[in-house]
Amino acid sequence: MTERPLWTPDSAAVTSSALWRFMQPLGLRSFDEVLRFSVDQPEEFWRAVWDFCEVKAETRGARVLVDGHLMPGASFFPDARLNYARNLLRKQDDTDALVFRGEDKVMRRMSWAELNRAVARLHRALAAAGVQAGDRVSAIVPNMPEAIVSFLACSSLGAIWSSCSPDFGERGILDRFGQIAPKVLITCDGYYYAGKTIRMAEKAANVLKDLASVETVLVIDYIGEAEETATALPK
Repeated sequence: MTERPLWTPDSAAVTSSALWRFMQPLGLRSFDEVLRFSVDQPEEFWRAVWDFCEVKAETRGARVLVDGHLMPGASFFPDARLNYARNLLRKQDDTDALVFRGEDKVMRRMSWAELNRAVARLHRALAAAGVQAGDRVSAIVPNMPEAIVSFLACSSLGAIWSSCSPDFGERGILDRFGQIAPKVLITCDGYYYAGKTIRMAEKAANVLKDLASVETVLVIDYIGEAEETATALPK
């Protein structure tokens, strides 16, 4: 086995990278020096990462690292207060945020501007449904744009998100969600698998029978049957 790298970036690629920009004000000249800095001076390293990434926060706090000798057990920025969705959604232009392909059935693109608007709409809907910080929202969804929108809307409210694939069996879904007592359940109307269309109304209805904590159900329109699916479900 050769020790030669399979690929080495040229100088233009190196100097246009985020890592290169991070290194310059710190006087670091190589990846090895960055690694050594992170190991030898973890507080200074992570403070520099925070500043370089321009993390948006209510407060960072004075402490950067507590119990750094413990792993697990170390705590980074223990006094900071920030919201993940606020940081992830800082872009609001028309460039692609998400590119989605659902087998050979669906092809979609969502820009950052569209993603921000979708998250804002669902944020308002979840808030109107009574979702607050610490509440649980569960979702039976494929890896699709609405899954990202739902997660970010939950994060924007400080709610706790848990999801599973729609091809989970009913027992598997209940084993996961029954432990956390979700206030809201999000489900798709169906999904595509190996060229087949699989409908979700019956499975979702059976799951809801044993999830007494659920107060509101939201149905994502994926296969074009959201209205019919919603009609078949309680709440």
